[in-house]
Amino acid sequence: MNIAILIFDGAEELDFAGPWEVFTMVNTVLRMRKSEQRDHVYLVAEKTDAVVCAKGMRVVPDYSYETCPKADVILVPGGQGTRNQMTHAPTLAWIAEQANHCTWVTSVCTGSMVLAAAGPARGKRITTHWMAVDEVRKHGHAREVVTGQRWVADGNIVTSAGVSAGIDMALWLVGQIYGADIAASVVKAMEYDPAPPYPFQS
Repeated sequence: MNIAILIFDGAEELDFAGPWEVFTMVNTVLRMRKSEQRDHVYLVAEKTDAVVCAKGMRVVPDYSYETCPKADVILVPGGQGTRNQMTHAPTLAWIAEQANHCTWVTSVCTGSMVLAAAGPARGKRITTHWMAVDEVRKHGHAREVVTGQRWVADGNIVTSAGVSAGIDMALWLVGQIYGADIAASVVKAMEYDPAPPYPFQS
C-alpha cells in the first residue's frame, strides 16, 4: 500500500510526523510477525527541495508532485501554510488527482480546509483544530464542521482535529485497513498511552 503524506512550507510538524510514526510502525509490527507485506510511506511536496515547517524543522520530501507514485492513502497536514495551499493550483490539482483513485483521503488539523478547497471534502462532515472551526465554517465548503471529536469519517474522507489528534486518526485508519489486532500492536510498539501532566481544558 502506498501512503503519501503531503508537506509544504508552514506545515505543522506533528500533523505529519505523528501519522508517519503510526504508518511506518505498521511495517515494524508486520516484520515482527514474519509477514512479507510492507507499506510504502513517503513524503510528497511540489518540488523535492527542503520544506521549512511551521516551527522551523527542515524536511526533504521523497517525491515531487510529478514523480510520486500513485497513492492508496493521502494525508494533508495543517499549519499556517494551509492558507497558501488553499489557493495554490498545483497542490489542489495533485490532491484532486490522487483522491480519484485513493482508498482513503485524510487530513489533520487545518489540512481539512485544503481538502475542501481541492474538492474531496466538499459537502462532507469534517473536523479541524478547535481554533480554526469558525474559519472552516466561514469558507462554507463542508456540510458540517464537527467539534468535540478527535476524528470524523465521512465515507473515505477522514479528517482529524488539531495536531496530536492526527495520531489517533492514523491509528483508527490502521485498524480499518489491517484490523484491530495490528492497530493495537502498533499502539503497544509506540508505547502510545497519553497521560499529560496537565489536563486539556476545552
